[in-house]
Amino acid sequence: MNSKTEEQVENCKRQWSLQDFQIGKPLGKGKFGSVYLAREVKSKYVVALKILFKEQIEKYRIHHQLRREMEIQTSLCHPNILRLYGWFHDNERIFLILEYALRGELYRELRKNGRFSEKQAATYIASLTHALAYCHENHVIHRDIKPENLLLDHEGRLKIADFGWSVQSKSKRHTMCGTLDYLAPEMVENKAHDYAVDNWTLGILCYEFLYGAPPFEAESQKDTFRRIMKVDLSFPSTPSVSAEAKNLILRLLVKDSSKRLSLQKILEHPWIIKNADPNGVCSM
Repeated sequence: MNSKTEEQVENCKRQWSLQDFQIGKPLGKGKFGSVYLAREVKSKYVVALKILFKEQIEKYRIHHQLRREMEIQTSLCHPNILRLYGWFHDNERIFLILEYALRGELYRELRKNGRFSEKQAATYIASLTHALAYCHENHVIHRDIKPENLLLDHEGRLKIADFGWSVQSKSKRHTMCGTLDYLAPEMVENKAHDYAVDNWTLGILCYEFLYGAPPFEAESQKDTFRRIMKVDLSFPSTPSVSAEAKNLILRLLVKDSSKRLSLQKILEHPWIIKNADPNGVCSM
């Protein structure tokens, strides 16, 4: 990618409109709108254009959440976080100009492969840890890290793509939010929570990357909640996973949030040092 062209897209101070883009193929569809491949006419820079319908945003009363998501994502600039370059709107729609991640959802790769190798899993966990450390330094708690919210660029570098449940806060929060299988015990129990909920999720993802399913999956929501609160964790005998990987998972999936492994300690963990690609690139 040409960073000069990226700068042109990002720093253009004039008002954007749909006329500034050539719209290409659809990339995905969500509850509130769709994402399309697009090219900025002047710079020829390729982006993803997320189109949201104001009627849906009104119906589900998510304007505050959307505004917060846009403000947070625009303010963050990190190689493992999807850039939000800008936005504009017309009478019916809101358009978000996003960095284009060629390889799409990590979730799709995980479903296709069943599970990841230890080298792939460690590279993704290290990349996520770097991105979350940057978020936490900027007082942002993500609160909804899951494979569907992670994208891969043309090189296979991981990008956090969705900040819908994120919050910028220096104090503890009380809102229960996020996705069932990835919720930390303190959120399930409706207790105050802080940055450590993201550390918990890294443990869940590490397990899911290596075993192909999240650790506390159950038949019902009630059973999943019960397993999370008890930290009812077991490791299947197949596939074979190294003792170091299990050690990292066990040190992250700790009920007492103050005792979870810190982000810095994750990056220093023997399993990460041994397996993660230092450039954060995964070949499929």
